Amino acid sequence: MSRLVFGLFCAALSLLPPLLAPVRADTIGVQSAELVPDDDDYVLTAQFDVAFNPTLEEALQNGVSLYFVLEFELGRPRWYWLDEKVAQLTVQYRLTYSPLTRQYRLTTGLLGQQLESLDEVQRLLSRVVARPVVRKDALVKGARYDAAVRLRLDASQLPKPFQINALASRDWSLQSEWYRWSFVP
Repeated sequence: MSRLVFGLFCAALSLLPPLLAPVRADTIGVQSAELVPDDDDYVLTAQFDVAFNPTLEEALQNGVSLYFVLEFELGRPRWYWLDEKVAQLTVQYRLTYSPLTRQYRLTTGLLGQQLESLDEVQRLLSRVVARPVVRKDALVKGARYDAAVRLRLDASQLPKPFQINALASRDWSLQSEWYRWSFVP
C-alpha cells in the first residue's frame, strides 16, 4: 500500500512543473540593431521579428487601433557618477484597419501608409531604417556608449475594456526585451 501511495505522490510531483512554469508573454524578437554614421547624425537601423497573434488580428478586424512604441536610449557609463543619458527617442506607430477598403493604415506622426495585408504591416513594423537618433557632435570620439532599443505594443492606448483584458491576458503583451550593445564613435 505504501508503494502505491509513494508512486501516486511521485506521479503528482511530475505533473507539477508544467503547472508552476511561468506564463510567458508573446515576444517580439530582436534580430539586429546598430548605429551607423550618416551626414551629421548617427542613425538607428534595427530588425525585429513581429508576428501578431489571433487575438490582436481579431481586434484589428473589429476596429480596435493598436499602438506600437519604438524606444531607443543612448548613454555613456561613468565610474564616478550616474551614467550620462546622451540621447533618447520614442516613436509611436498607430495601426488601424478599414473594413470598407480592406486596407491597413500605419501612421507615425503626420505620415501614414496604406498596406494591403497584415504580412506587409508586420514587415514594415519589423524594420527600422536610418532613423536619426543623435548628432555626431554630441558624442565624444573614442568614448564607449551603451545603446538599447525595444519595440512593444502600448496597452495603455487601448480602449478601457481592452486595457482590463490586457492586464489579465498574455495575448495583449506583445513586446521585445531591451536589446543592448556597446558603441564607440
